[in-house]
Amino acid sequence: MTITREWLLSDQPASRRQARLGRAYMVWLSFAANRLALVGLAIILALVVLAALAGLLAPYSPYDGDLAGARLLPPGTAGHLLGTDDQGRDILSRLLHGARLTLMVVALVAVIAAPLGLIVGTVSGYAGGWVDAVLMRITDIFLAFPKLVLALAFVAALGPGIENAVLAIALTSWPPYARMARAETLGVRNSDYIAAVRLMGASPWRIVARHVMPMCLPSLIVRVTLDMAGIILTAAGLGFLGLGAQPPMPEWGAMIASGRRFILDQWWVATMPGIAIFVVSLGFNLLGDGLRDALDPREAGR
Repeated sequence: MTITREWLLSDQPASRRQARLGRAYMVWLSFAANRLALVGLAIILALVVLAALAGLLAPYSPYDGDLAGARLLPPGTAGHLLGTDDQGRDILSRLLHGARLTLMVVALVAVIAAPLGLIVGTVSGYAGGWVDAVLMRITDIFLAFPKLVLALAFVAALGPGIENAVLAIALTSWPPYARMARAETLGVRNSDYIAAVRLMGASPWRIVARHVMPMCLPSLIVRVTLDMAGIILTAAGLGFLGLGAQPPMPEWGAMIASGRRFILDQWWVATMPGIAIFVVSLGFNLLGDGLRDALDPREAGR
């Protein structure tokens, strides 16, 4: 173990592989020194495990309920750890299966929005001129509207459903990534190593794809992680309004919407999915803060 640690932390790496692994190990050490970041990582890992094993861990079906004998049971009654809803469905089972929907929404939005913003931002920053002006004005148009309002407009145009909700959230999430990538690109496009690559005959597209985009990835990863809490809240808001996942899908926002009628007497129906949204959002925020400090040491002292 000591030999491996010394090899990773060597000041004179013998290969690119050793240099990359050493850099990754230093990032991990910085990340692991932040206890709250580890808590956030544990929450997200627990969410992934629970979602993957939902079919095994859920004690009941998330779709079928017992209207006659299990309607609105309080937590801990008749084997229902978190109680039941107005349709007699087990809330714990619905939360576990709803974790799959939450992870699916977060993953799909990140896969769509982050690359789109990265491409727009790097191309805009490196090309400059009228290309920069056009792309940034389009970005400004999207940024001029509140994210939830713009997502509501897209969903209203596309129609309700989880697929359209993912597309709407992705279309409203890319502009901040484009702005960030453009700022990073403006800082490196006139650097010596970019000039050297240009003199070697590399095309603009190759320079952007092979040399500029990798420089933007650490900041992009941090921003995406921090934005995941907002993505979850937006998806829950669309579900709450009936524009996201449709019944009987166990989406957390839709569960809160169905339980708001019983909030005073049967508080657990809306409270349990609300707690789930809060804990997962907190986990992503803590994880994002830890990644920001680990990947950008300049932020650690602020």
